[in-house]
Amino acid sequence: MTQAARFITFEGGEGAGKSTQIRLLASWLESHGIEVLLTREPGGSPSAELIRGLLLKGDVDKWLPISEALLLAAARADHIERTIKPALAAGKWVLCDRFYDSSIAYQGAAGGLGIQRVRDIQQIAFGNMRPDLTVILDLSIEKGLARALSREGAKSDMEDRFERMDKSFHETLRQAFLDIAAEEPERCCVIDADNTIEHIQHSIRSILEKRCKLA
Repeated sequence: MTQAARFITFEGGEGAGKSTQIRLLASWLESHGIEVLLTREPGGSPSAELIRGLLLKGDVDKWLPISEALLLAAARADHIERTIKPALAAGKWVLCDRFYDSSIAYQGAAGGLGIQRVRDIQQIAFGNMRPDLTVILDLSIEKGLARALSREGAKSDMEDRFERMDKSFHETLRQAFLDIAAEEPERCCVIDADNTIEHIQHSIRSILEKRCKLA
């Protein structure tokens, strides 16, 4: 199957299951003859991965929201130029675990920096780069954090700084993602992540078949 390159991002609160769904979707796309690149944020390029460690580890109050936003913008600019754009130019579909919507939700809304301020920073850093489709996995705060903390507990190298933010932070975060989806329905779709892995994946595939015209 010949398909134009697509850039698809996955968003949502902590523990929503993005990584699992991205891997499953990649396998399905590859079964359709589509070459896929999996990537993530923060990270996705060698320099951006260094910034990831700075952001996701350590004390909750390690960074001010403005510091986080600037570090993320720097990482994202490198990620776009060194990883995403070359892959798309080569005809690959890029599936990314988080992108700029996370900065809007985490630092802009939940962190109190202001959504427009975050958008201005991102405009300076990388211009108008945007996904073709954004899948937002929505899950209750309680279930999401329980999943996330259980997952992180199995790791030795803890990247749990945001999971340890207070409940009000995560409530604002969840609403911010829903607001983004309502504001940009042509780009975003919201999927109920309080379901089986198989059901969620079926929903994602159905959306891609419709929006990306997969046979």
